[in-house]
Amino acid sequence: MKTVNIKSKKITPAIVKLVAGALESGQILVLPTDTIYGLSCRADDPLAIKRIYKLKERDPKRPLIILVSDLAMLKRYASLSSRQASFLKKIWGADARPTTIVLDPLDNLPRELYGAHGSLALRLPKSEFLIKIIKKLKRPIVSTSLNLSGQESIMSVKRLSGYFPATQNCPDLIVDQGYCRRRRPSRLIDLRDGTKPLILRK
Repeated sequence: MKTVNIKSKKITPAIVKLVAGALESGQILVLPTDTIYGLSCRADDPLAIKRIYKLKERDPKRPLIILVSDLAMLKRYASLSSRQASFLKKIWGADARPTTIVLDPLDNLPRELYGAHGSLALRLPKSEFLIKIIKKLKRPIVSTSLNLSGQESIMSVKRLSGYFPATQNCPDLIVDQGYCRRRRPSRLIDLRDGTKPLILRK
């Protein structure tokens, strides 16, 4: 595993290009997010998505979250009414808590993302770093907590080599931004009804 150390105030275009290039080539990355460290890959790469499921030992019936750079990108992959869009603009505001929403997919992404219920979970991250990467890549990325399924999320990547000892089944690149202080996961809201949002996780 290779590691790149960054500081939040010194995210250069070269770093964005490096990370986006690694994702473009099909690699699995450890990235700091607006909540906790996560495992990421291109959201349109079925082989990379399967690698993440295997790496996390995650049940393939459980869906994965994808991160988008803006509402326009979301509309390319999920069904969104004007009423749903109005609600999203409120809960995805700059001062709002990180919120993941569930919508009906347009079925132009690998079905591995949808899980057993055939839905798509999406979030607009608060992280400027992530948004720059997604815009550079011009497509959404997968984001799932950095841990084995059922275990505590990892807040520091300093000893990650001991957590994933098998070199053939570990992340390809680690982006280290230091200790992650925010432990609370994103709020989760199901918007598929179109009229009544269903809060799945507060």
